[in-house]
Parts: sequence; structure tokens; C-alpha cells
Amino acid sequence: ALPATLPLAAGSGAAAAPRLPLGLAVVGGLLFSQTLTLFVTPVVYTYMDGFERWVRVLTSSVRPVASNEERT
Repeated sequence: ALPATLPLAAGSGAAAAPRLPLGLAVVGGLLFSQTLTLFVTPVVYTYMDGFERWVRVLTSSVRPVASNEERT
């Protein structure tokens, strides 16, 4: 999709001036979405995995207090 929209964003061809903002918006949106998908999402999932491990360590070190019925 990106190579197909580059002529639109470059403003080449007849009567390209009215289509230039559309081309820039499309190319910018494609670049932004690709950056978000390829770089930001894996980083967020890596941090979420680390947070989950940290919570598991905290909860595994806490022992539940036995009630009176369980002691007898």
C-alpha cells in the first residue's frame, strides 16, 4: 500500500495539488500504524510479561493464614 500512495504524496502528475493532502495523510497513517505494530506493541507486551512475573513472585511469597477449622 505504501509504494502505491507515494506518487500521490509526492504530488506528481496532472492536477496533483488537490490530492497532495490526502496522499500525505495516507502515507503518514501507514507509517504510523506500521511503527506502532512492529515496535511499540512488542515492547508493551514485554513490559506486561515482566509485570505479570513480578506479581506472581509477590503472590507466591504470601502464605494464606489458616482458619481455625483447618487447624483442628
